[in-house]
Amino acid sequence: MTRAYILIQTEVGRAGSRVADEIASVGGVTSAEDVTGPYDVVVQAEADSLDALNRDVLAKIQAVSGITRTLTCPVVHI
Repeated sequence: MTRAYILIQTEVGRAGSRVADEIASVGGVTSAEDVTGPYDVVVQAEADSLDALNRDVLAKIQAVSGITRTLTCPVVHI
């Protein structure tokens, strides 16, 4: 199982809470919270592999209206 945190910036004037609510319904998303700071939404997601995470989860998140940038941070165990 691959887990990742996805940091999201939204368009100016677009409420992060609306974007977070829409993202929360995407399969593979375990949480989506609106936050303050340089990013507007922080998402925790999981999938069977990194490829599946990109294909099945991240692609659907990036299709949500109002998102300008995403940064994916896969969880690693060292």
